[in-house]
Amino acid sequence: MRRSTDKILTTHVGALPGPAETWSGENVSDDTLKAAIKEVVAQQRKAGVDIVNEGELTKGGNWVTFINSRLSGFTPMPEGGGTFKLLRSSRDWVEFEDFYGKALAGGTLFEQTASAPVQTSRIVDWRCSAPIRYVGHASLKREIDMLRGALGQAQFGDAFLTSTAPASIEVGRTNEYYKNEKEFLYGLADALREEYEGIAAGGMLVQVDDAWLPALWDRIGVDMGKANYKKYCMQRVEVLNHALQNVPEEQVRYHLCWGSWHGPHAHDIPMADMIDVMLAVNAQTYLFEAANARHEHEYRLWETTKLPDGKILAPGVVTHSTPLVEHPELVSQRIQRFANIVGRENVIASTDCGLGLRCHPQIAWAKLKSLSEGAALASKALGY
Repeated sequence: MRRSTDKILTTHVGALPGPAETWSGENVSDDTLKAAIKEVVAQQRKAGVDIVNEGELTKGGNWVTFINSRLSGFTPMPEGGGTFKLLRSSRDWVEFEDFYGKALAGGTLFEQTASAPVQTSRIVDWRCSAPIRYVGHASLKREIDMLRGALGQAQFGDAFLTSTAPASIEVGRTNEYYKNEKEFLYGLADALREEYEGIAAGGMLVQVDDAWLPALWDRIGVDMGKANYKKYCMQRVEVLNHALQNVPEEQVRYHLCWGSWHGPHAHDIPMADMIDVMLAVNAQTYLFEAANARHEHEYRLWETTKLPDGKILAPGVVTHSTPLVEHPELVSQRIQRFANIVGRENVIASTDCGLGLRCHPQIAWAKLKSLSEGAALASKALGY
């Protein structure tokens, strides 16, 4: 991944607005998808984004459900309900039950204007009843080829594709085949490594999304206790690193977030308790929430936590969590906070989470424009 050697570079986390028909994922025609990806890449360039992707349009806009068609060994559980019950078991969802009930009923839990598909309708639970195998080679090739085609003469190394961490795919999947949890997790990892290696072989950056790892804290972690939950997390980082072992570290971005639904998040596990988990992942670049009202203050952790040599931070400096479009001066201030602590060359300006299906399209593109304008101001202030 390029460093901010000539200016503060910009990127984002993944999902971006696209035509409604692209939310059907792989059922959309090639011609429709090609046109949509060409447009979403052009819009990123227009907004001033340096390191781009295909907006996750090849995945139907969803960071985790796309993998269902790329893994064998699983059958859907018609009785279902396990993942949704897990969501509702959160301390946050219990304390603010009335809010969450109304947000779910109104379709505004993930996007405030109810103009995006309801994300909770995609939740399906799965039963593992056979060896896990990666069968998504054709889908992945299509994804890479379409992004390449949209990039034109741009360097492939300035583009990324997202995938999902084993820990986040584990949620909602019941093991009925492997002897124990460890074998099941490594079965997932061995399948996913084919996707990670395929993206890297295509010359692009591999972004691994892991929203469930911190979001499980107030569902299963509180009862475990912090020490045991940290052990749980580190075991899953070990599994992820196994899956990444053949991917050069400089091609890996790791995204950690707290689920990113529009809610109070009053019971999020603090970043202070996840920072060592994040840094244990064999990635060069770390993307995390740093612009919303629950986590913005945590930038000061880097005053006492040394960024390992060779690593890059890509903190969110604009957020999906509010329709307010951040002023470029505020974006600049947020960037400078990190740059003044860890060094300007070690900071890339990013978003808290994916803006597609989280923000109204007009708001999403305005936020990316403000991101790049703020990065330009920060570059000047930091002496570029």
